[in-house]
Amino acid sequence: MVRTMSLLRALISTARMVRHTPLLATGLPPDDAVLLDAPDERLAPALVSAALGEYEHAAKLLATTRESAEWENRDRYVTRLAAFAHRRDEWLAAWLRAAPGDPDALVVMAELTVRRAWESPARAERLRESGPLIDAAAEADPRDPVPWRIALDHARGTHAPHTAFESLWEQAVRRASHHYGVHVAALLYLSAQWYGSHSECFDFAEQAAQDALPGSLVQALPVRAAFTQLLSGTPTSVQADRIDRAADLAVAVSARYEAADPWPAEVRNLLAYVLLARGRWAEALEQFRLIGPHATSFPWTCFTDDPLGQFLETRDGLRIQVASATPLRGRADRRGARGHYA
Repeated sequence: MVRTMSLLRALISTARMVRHTPLLATGLPPDDAVLLDAPDERLAPALVSAALGEYEHAAKLLATTRESAEWENRDRYVTRLAAFAHRRDEWLAAWLRAAPGDPDALVVMAELTVRRAWESPARAERLRESGPLIDAAAEADPRDPVPWRIALDHARGTHAPHTAFESLWEQAVRRASHHYGVHVAALLYLSAQWYGSHSECFDFAEQAAQDALPGSLVQALPVRAAFTQLLSGTPTSVQADRIDRAADLAVAVSARYEAADPWPAEVRNLLAYVLLARGRWAEALEQFRLIGPHATSFPWTCFTDDPLGQFLETRDGLRIQVASATPLRGRADRRGARGHYA
């Protein structure tokens, strides 16, 4: 009897998948249209030029962000240009030779140096050696918060005490009080993985979200705290409630942006994972629809060396999971938002 019922459930599940999975693909781009960390229309020409050994496009782009105080875009572009220079840095070396005191070249070099130091077996020593370069980038334009975000990442790797962290944090938020990258760097320092705790990490994220401007990605900061909690193991019921509240807030933030907008893509990728981990299948699938073609390395690199493959496999598995839970005769699903029966 038990075996018969199990077979019946399997057959019903298969029937549901056959019937509903194609429908659930609506709004999802095909696999070959999904790109990992795709640059936006402003960054793409700078990367193409850098591939040719030319730095002028990157210099113009970063100068524009600095002169117009586009600190969020500046941080994203600095990070992506440094990542490119990690593999091919001839263009950056040429830029620094031509303009050794250029604040834009210096901040890219500071980010690159810290990135390389983090990957070195002698990480702490290499990071300490990069300190003067971060200072030079900060001094080149005292308004710029990006060197201070880099300094917070640097502090985490050099085992800086809380007093040093708090001093850097104060300098960073003085320049851009709602800067997303600065808040993420601080959150990582305060996480249980580094120098804080899950409670401290969540407290910081929730307070930052409460103080954030409407629609700011900082409002989604608690979902990053939720992610670190999930990585540490199965949460308690109290922790699970906190994670769900963080996900609810991030869903509201995501809804403020257009579908396939590249700016909130990383938050949406992270949110999709958290919702999936909490068994909120339909909501997670909706985030994949909103993500569109913009897969991001984070959070998938936390689980695999093939983040794009992991993104696509997760998306497909989620479609099947939602399809298998969809009634055959189109009855209204009586389950609540978190997948529990009401």
